[in-house]
Amino acid sequence: MLHSSSQTCLYRFSNRSQYAPRIAIRCISSTAVLHKKGGKANMAHTRTDSSPPVTDASHDTPTDKVFDFSILESSILKALEKLTHDLSQLRSGGRFNPDVVENLKVQLGKAGSKETVRLKDLAQVVPKGRLLNVIVGEKEHIKPVTTAIAASPYSLAPQQPPPDSPLTIPVPIPPPTGESRKAALEAAQKAAETANTAIQDARSVHHKKLRKYQIEKSVRPDDLQKAQKGMEEVVKKGLGEVKRIVDGAKRVLEG
Repeated sequence: MLHSSSQTCLYRFSNRSQYAPRIAIRCISSTAVLHKKGGKANMAHTRTDSSPPVTDASHDTPTDKVFDFSILESSILKALEKLTHDLSQLRSGGRFNPDVVENLKVQLGKAGSKETVRLKDLAQVVPKGRLLNVIVGEKEHIKPVTTAIAASPYSLAPQQPPPDSPLTIPVPIPPPTGESRKAALEAAQKAAETANTAIQDARSVHHKKLRKYQIEKSVRPDDLQKAQKGMEEVVKKGLGEVKRIVDGAKRVLEG
């Protein structure tokens, strides 16, 4: 008897934030587990992150293994996590995501002994209307932080700190243009293609496992057929999630 209990995470975009789309994640469980009279059932416990569940596979039969989609599901979840991260870095309509500035790499030290750190380790980014205030902790960090912001691909022009706030670097946010919206939409589509490719690669890995057991004839043909169908259902759900996430992101980017 085949029981369904695998994990699928649903992502929902919301444009409540004035700076970047927020993503809500809801996980449901749906991992296929096969219970057979002659073999020990695979009692894998799915997790809410993208790490494969910890299982004791020492007593699993080949039939148990073909119905174990945990690695496939884990790979799909990783692809969805990367997709949402990549989309969160995109500029959405008239909004600007401060995270892209916080994640800029800043070089410290003299030539030959430079150390690279993330901007958020040196400064705090505070949005204020159409301005980002980048507040550094030490005066000697103003120049390298300013250089990193000016060299970023986001068309930012940091200003000199005002006399009354010598550790604050004002960074005006340029207004969005038709070209910037188009670039963001193209980047979103590229992120979708990357996620779809990762999911298809994960499917290929699981399919090779099924093919191996088919050649060895260690699993009954009808069980292999059911496992193949289960695999395709898991992949279909993953591809559907990619489309839903990206369609939601595009609506925000176009707003």
